Amino acid sequence: MTKPPRATTRQPRPEPQRSNRVRAVSELLPDVGGAAFRKFGFVQSAVVSRWGEIVGERYARVSAPESIRFPRGKREEGVLALTVSGAFAPMMQHISPEIIERVNRFFGYPAVAKLAIRHGDLRAPKAKPAPPPSLKPIPEAMGDSLRGIADPELRAVLESLAAGVAAQDETPVFGRID
Repeated sequence: MTKPPRATTRQPRPEPQRSNRVRAVSELLPDVGGAAFRKFGFVQSAVVSRWGEIVGERYARVSAPESIRFPRGKREEGVLALTVSGAFAPMMQHISPEIIERVNRFFGYPAVAKLAIRHGDLRAPKAKPAPPPSLKPIPEAMGDSLRGIADPELRAVLESLAAGVAAQDETPVFGRID
């Protein structure tokens, strides 16, 4: 006795969970950026964004990571491709063991075994302009509360806010047009 053929019904794919809430763009960007970075050989986009922390500002000014190529089927012993500007390539080649060590320390495992150095122009990162030094004394109403703020830009903004509040001679009336 033969069994009748089973009807194969295809199960529909479950829809992705919807959160039904507003999400910040910063929540979405790692997913979008991650796919682009993986396409060009980066497992983690943090290698590019934190290159200055990984190798130090001195070397980050003259080099930039391009990609990491791993052997087929592995996620270790890869080749890190660097773009180096000007005549700094011999120096970068000389310190390549140190760079490999720092990158591997960042990953937490031996992800990189070799460096591939390529000459090229680097786009200079846009430096933030230094905030103007505050020449005005801190209003006495604020006391020493602003002196403990280490960030000069934040301190300057708070000082100007405090000066504006102290300079007001009357309480604003809402709805009044002058």
